Amino acid sequence: MSNMRREEEPRTVYWLGNNLYLNITNKCSNKCIFCIRNFKSGIDDFTLKLKQEPSAEQVITELKAVISKKAWKEMVFCGFGEPTERLDCLIEVAKWIKRSYGKPVVIRVNTNGHGYVLNAGRNVAEELKAAGVDKVSVSLNAHDEETYNEVCKPMFAGAYDAVLEFIEKAKEKLDVEVTAVTTPEVDLHKVEDLAKSMGVKFRLRVCIPCFW
Repeated sequence: MSNMRREEEPRTVYWLGNNLYLNITNKCSNKCIFCIRNFKSGIDDFTLKLKQEPSAEQVITELKAVISKKAWKEMVFCGFGEPTERLDCLIEVAKWIKRSYGKPVVIRVNTNGHGYVLNAGRNVAEELKAAGVDKVSVSLNAHDEETYNEVCKPMFAGAYDAVLEFIEKAKEKLDVEVTAVTTPEVDLHKVEDLAKSMGVKFRLRVCIPCFW
């Protein structure tokens, strides 16, 4: 199979299987060692490295062009950045989906859990819930702070505790799952045990950047 990528403009909306994905930012407060954007410019045939941060209107325009292609199972805020870096854009787009799609769909946010630090003074989980978000998938990716700092390379101190705080607050409003990527540094069993102790689900993510 050829590794050649079709040349195209960066996308804010892309799809894999029955899920539609929203790439609303390339900003991120982590520099994870396993992140796909360290190795590739996109996923499948979709270029996700943005030339500039899109407006909510631009994302909605791209959505309108593809949203009727099928009955999507989930619409997921997940791309080459941390969605809560642009909380207002996320909320505006989520509200538009709930208002305009007209079919049952789960709206999910894949997040590094830094939302309360990135949006000081705001009740992030409550705002997400009010906008129509149903679920958050939180990338914990470590069983302790030392490992988190080694693997995720956060841009601010206390990031690991911030993720745990996000999980605690989010589970009061939203369906929450914790995820961890298979990397040698991480004790996945301990991450799973931590998730269970917090009363949330755990999902393992296999690290296979070379396959994209």
